[in-house]
Amino acid sequence: MSATTRLTGIVNRLLDAVVAPRAVYAHCDIPCGIYDPHEAQIAALTVLRMDQLIAELAHPGPDAKLEERATYVSKMSRYTTVKEQHSEKVKQEIRVIWGDYFTPDHVKQYPQAHEMVWKIMKAASKARQGTALADAQDLVKAVQEFAELFWKTKGAKTVRSPSMQKSGGEIVYPAA
Repeated sequence: MSATTRLTGIVNRLLDAVVAPRAVYAHCDIPCGIYDPHEAQIAALTVLRMDQLIAELAHPGPDAKLEERATYVSKMSRYTTVKEQHSEKVKQEIRVIWGDYFTPDHVKQYPQAHEMVWKIMKAASKARQGTALADAQDLVKAVQEFAELFWKTKGAKTVRSPSMQKSGGEIVYPAA
């Protein structure tokens, strides 16, 4: 390793210590050609599960001890945070597939794709804002329909299999 390379490395590490590098996120934008709606489906099922847990959470009564109230608030906060993160993850995963994978030819062949993506974005926002199980189930259904369309664009038939997750539901997979 040359002296210049070593010096550059030292300077970069010092700069990183003074001004932390900004994190950047992308699905690659190469494009790599590797896209799969599986993560969006798992995120949607997670939103559903968090709403299920919120619905099951017993509200502390007026005589509840401080510790019981704190436990309730802690669980509600965690469930809500996870639900919001996964609602956003659904949107991110779908946006990446929509923006990076879908082509004008796909849209010509499947004109419902625009509305389908729009519906997912709205469903994810609605599920994020409330705790209605029906909203989370609508999100799961919309993402499953998108997954089926996605695999159709690749010429694959799909199957639905039980998710085996506590939320229940199914996952759409390409058929072998």
